[in-house]
Amino acid sequence: MRHYIVRRLTSLLPVIFGVSLITFGLMGLVPGDPAEIIASYGKETEPGQEQIEAVREDLGLDQPLPLQYLHWLGRVIRGDLGDSLRSGRSVWYELTTHLPATLQLATGGLVIGLFIALPIGILSAVWRDSVVDQISRVLALLGASVPSFWLGTILVLFFAVRLGWLPSMGRGGLRHFILPSLTLGLGTSAVLMRLTRANLLEVLGEQYVRTARAKGLSERIVVLRHALKPSLLPLVTMLGLRFGHLLGGAIVIEMVFAWPGLGMLVIDSILGRDFPVIQGFALFITLLFVVINFVVDLACRWLDPRVHYGT
Repeated sequence: MRHYIVRRLTSLLPVIFGVSLITFGLMGLVPGDPAEIIASYGKETEPGQEQIEAVREDLGLDQPLPLQYLHWLGRVIRGDLGDSLRSGRSVWYELTTHLPATLQLATGGLVIGLFIALPIGILSAVWRDSVVDQISRVLALLGASVPSFWLGTILVLFFAVRLGWLPSMGRGGLRHFILPSLTLGLGTSAVLMRLTRANLLEVLGEQYVRTARAKGLSERIVVLRHALKPSLLPLVTMLGLRFGHLLGGAIVIEMVFAWPGLGMLVIDSILGRDFPVIQGFALFITLLFVVINFVVDLACRWLDPRVHYGT
C-alpha cells in the first residue's frame, strides 16, 4: 500500500504542474495591463507611469514569462499566494476564512443527497418496474434537469417569502443552513439515485447473489449483506466527484442565498478584478479535487479487495 500511495502521489505531480501553468496563464487573459490595474486599484486618480513601473518591477512583470512563472511558482510552493487587492490580507487568509462555510454547505448537500438517494435507489432496484421504481425514475429525471439556481429561488419564494418558516439568506444557525443545503442535496440525490439503482441491479444479477438466494437467505440479507457493499464501489467514486462538483457548484447557490463562502469571495473578486484571489481560488479548488480523488482511490480498495494496489 505504501508503494501505491507513493506512486499515486508521483503521478499527480504532472497534473498539479499543468494546473499551475493554467492558473498562472489566467493573468495573461485579463484585458489591459495587470500592473496598471493593480497600481490604480482603490485609487480615485490615475497612477503615474513611475508607479506602474514600480508595481511591474515589484511583481516581476518586467521579466520574460518563463521567469515570471518560476517566480510565481516559487512563492506558491512556499505557501505565498500574494495579498488581496481589496482587503490587503493574504490570499491564504481569505481562502481559509471562507472555506469552512463552503465545506459546510457542500457536506450538507452531499449528506442530504445520500439520505434521499440510497433508500430510494435500493427500493427502486429491488422492486424493479414497480410503481416505486417508476416514481423514483421520474424524480431522478426532474432532479437532474432542474437548474440549482432556479430551484433555490423557488424554495426561497415558498418557504421564506410565502410561508416565512426559514430565512432567505445569510449564514447563522440551522435554519439558515436548511434551504441552501437542500437545494444542493436535491440535485445531487438525482444523480446518486440513478447510479445506486443501476449498480445494485447489476450486482443482483451476479452468480453469487443467486447462490445466496438458493441457500434460502431472506431477500433483506441478500441485498444488504451480499449485494449492497459491492454495488457501492462506483458510488464512492461518484461521491468524490460530486463533492468536488459541489465545492465548485456552490458558487451559484452562495449567490442565491448570500452564503459567505468561497463562491461569494470569488464572485466579489471577479467583479473587483482582484487577480491574486482569483488565481489562488483556481489553484486551491483544483488541489482539493486532486486530494479528493486520491482519497476516493483508497476508499475503493477498502470496499472491493479485488482492486489491487499493484495494478
